[in-house]
Amino acid sequence: MRARLDGTPIETSAPAASPEAQASPALADAPSACRQVVFEDVPLTHCIADPGQHRIALANAPTGSAPYGSLPAFAAAADASTIAFAMNGGAYGDDLKALGYYVENGERLKEFNRGDAPEGNTSNFFMKPNGVFFGTGGKWRVLSTEAFYASVSDRPEFGTQSGPMLVIEGKLHPAIQDNGPSRAIRNGVGVDAKGMAHFVIADAPISFGQLARYFRDELKTPNALYLDGQVSALWDPARGRLDKARNGPIVVVTKRPKDTP
Repeated sequence: MRARLDGTPIETSAPAASPEAQASPALADAPSACRQVVFEDVPLTHCIADPGQHRIALANAPTGSAPYGSLPAFAAAADASTIAFAMNGGAYGDDLKALGYYVENGERLKEFNRGDAPEGNTSNFFMKPNGVFFGTGGKWRVLSTEAFYASVSDRPEFGTQSGPMLVIEGKLHPAIQDNGPSRAIRNGVGVDAKGMAHFVIADAPISFGQLARYFRDELKTPNALYLDGQVSALWDPARGRLDKARNGPIVVVTKRPKDTP
């Protein structure tokens, strides 16, 4: 199910309680970058990417192949010992490719999508302002699409456009209700003043307002971006969590080798 920010359901089916999880062996003696928290009675999983310990990249499809399409498919091709965690990474179309701006390994694979929703398209991506999560090396940011377009001239190593923005310069998106009636499994990302990237996924249905307030009030991220809902999924190798959902772009947080600058 998708819903508009005013809480009006787009589809009438009830939201699932959580993504289906696939069993995955936990890595022995590997500390997790994720922890379970409760905010306004909703259980969440909060994962932190630390520039001193991690690197961030995007993945969508192996060279010359179709998109992975899910975290289990990506995990099957990855070295779990190098992965801190991975999460669905932004809006995508029916072809599982990015709906908007998308940069992977420094290569721009999709241009900005600054247009309005096509007739009949009710995707939350088009609830302006939407935004971009991007970065190079250990410097990561979230900006609204228009702010990025106006102020960022150098192409980042990675970038994914999604939407809507949850928090914009310390304020909630103007269309988000404090606690609207729409509830779904949702996830988002924000970067705090210390440069830490915070990824949050709900473990029970949550409203847009609750998720946005967690970023604003608890994590103190001046900007936060909605990544998606209902297809939200997390792979946490240290705890053996591997959610099954249909995914397009994937945010991959890897462990930085200790001898790298």
